[in-house]
Amino acid sequence: MSRLLVTGAGGLLGARMTSPASPFRDGTWTVTGLGSKELDITDAEALDTAIAPGDVVINCAAYSAVDAAETDIDRAFAVNASGAGLLARTCAQKRARLVHISTGYVFDGTASRPYDTDSPTAPVNEYGRSKLAGERAVRQEFPDALIVRTMWLYSGATTGFPAALLRKCERGETAAVVSDQIASPTFTDDLVAALSDLLAHPDPPLLTHATSEGAASKFEFARAIAEEAGLAAGLLRPCRTTDFRSAADRPRNAVLSDASWIDAGLKPLPHWRDAVQRAMMPYRRKAAARPRSR
Repeated sequence: MSRLLVTGAGGLLGARMTSPASPFRDGTWTVTGLGSKELDITDAEALDTAIAPGDVVINCAAYSAVDAAETDIDRAFAVNASGAGLLARTCAQKRARLVHISTGYVFDGTASRPYDTDSPTAPVNEYGRSKLAGERAVRQEFPDALIVRTMWLYSGATTGFPAALLRKCERGETAAVVSDQIASPTFTDDLVAALSDLLAHPDPPLLTHATSEGAASKFEFARAIAEEAGLAAGLLRPCRTTDFRSAADRPRNAVLSDASWIDAGLKPLPHWRDAVQRAMMPYRRKAAARPRSR
C-alpha cells in the first residue's frame, strides 16, 4: 500500500481527508495525518524526517485567516509560500508525489466569466498573494507537482461559516450576508473524493480547478444552508460588501472554471445545492431528534 501523508490535517480539508469515512480509507492507502503541531512545513529538517520515498503528500497546510494576513504578512508568506516551497523541494528530493491545495483568491474577481487555469492572476489581498507565491514556489521546486485550486470550502454544520450562521438563526437573530460576492461553495467531502479520483488518474493535469458545480452568492449559499437545516431563512438579509469593514478586500467573482478537470476526463463534483443538502442532513436529523418542549 502507498502511504498518504496529509499536512495540515487539523484543518477543514485535512480532517476530512483523514477521517474514518474518507475514500482514502478504502484499504488502498496507509493514511497519516499531521497537523501544524506535529509538522511545521516551514521546518526543512522536520519535513525531511516526515516524508519518505514513495509517499503521496497532499498539502492542506495553510495560513488561511484572510483578514489577519493583512497585518500578519510575514507569517502568511512563511507558511503559504516558503513552507509550500520547502515541502515541494523535499518531495522532489524524496521522489514523493505532491498535491498542493491552492485557492481562487489568486484572481482579482473582476472577470465576467469563470476563471480558467490560464487566466491572469492578480490577487487583491495578502492571503491571495501568499498563496500565489506558494504556487510559484511549488512549481519551481517540483515541476511535476499537482496544484489544485478550490474555493469556499465548508465541512458541514459544526464549523466555519455554516456553524456561525446556524447559531444566529437558532437564536432568532437577523444575519446580514453579502450578495455581491459569488463563487462555488465546495463541500469538503466532495473535494476529498475528487482528489482521490485525481490521484488515480493515469495522466492528471498539473494545474486544475476543483469546486462544486454551479455558482452562488454568499447570500444564496447562506439561504440554502438555513433552508436545508430546517431554520428560518427569512432571518437572512442581503447586503453589499461595502456594508462591512474588513481588513482584506475579497474578489467579487471567484467562480473557477472546471474545464481543465473535465478535459482530463475527471468526474465533475456534484452541484453545490445538492452538496449543501447532504452537508446539512446530520444537523436536521439531530434537530428532529431533540425532545420538544411542552
